[in-house]
Amino acid sequence: MAADRPVVEQFLEGRRALVTASSRNLGAAIARELATRGASVCIQYHASEELATRLVEELRAETGRPHAAVAGDMSVPASVRAVTTKAESLLGGDIVILVNNAGPFSMTPYASLPESEWDSIWNTNVKASFIASQSVADGMRRRGWGRIVNISAGSAYLSNHSIYGLAKNAMIFLTEQLALELGPSVTVNAVAPGQIAESADDIAEFDPTFVERAIKHTPAGRLVMRREVAGVVAMLCSPGFDMVTGVTLPVDGGWRLNRF
Repeated sequence: MAADRPVVEQFLEGRRALVTASSRNLGAAIARELATRGASVCIQYHASEELATRLVEELRAETGRPHAAVAGDMSVPASVRAVTTKAESLLGGDIVILVNNAGPFSMTPYASLPESEWDSIWNTNVKASFIASQSVADGMRRRGWGRIVNISAGSAYLSNHSIYGLAKNAMIFLTEQLALELGPSVTVNAVAPGQIAESADDIAEFDPTFVERAIKHTPAGRLVMRREVAGVVAMLCSPGFDMVTGVTLPVDGGWRLNRF
């Protein structure tokens, strides 16, 4: 019964959000969490139209609010700009919450890394985040309120994940620079998840021992869940975090901490 459901604080009521790469996996969890908190959300996808459409339908049914989906290739600057424009058109106004989640993985050694792979990883992670943020910044400042959350990764604290680690480290610097430029009305923060439990099979294709070693090294004794990362993203958009900007929050159970 509806009366038995827990009450979820609607601190994003009336806000419009764009979450990149959100038809599945972590992006979908973030989109769902923002919608649960009251936002109208635009799902950005590249090839997964069916998944994006299904998620939009689910969010509409669950929340009774308008949500939308938009296609785009986040490795192409013109497409990134088109995505933000289309998202605002579909949702009926300025995007005031942007989650830069698009970020393909690579750990190809630099000595053998093709230039095209460098460009794809860098452009989708870093350049797309810059362009999307630039595209929505004026609208946020005009409305006097905005939240940008960049998705970095635990790989930012490693030195063996090649161009991906470099790109995720750059997301931390970009977060700090944007926070300086866009304040006081817009806050810009980042979240750096450790290895996500539901994506353990994906990393195992690159490094079969990574998950076991990560859990052993993590004080919390387990891997983080997508819903936990999504919850932190939503909280960064809440009133309780109005004075938090320019920070990167590792969500990894302490995995990044060095020990000897």
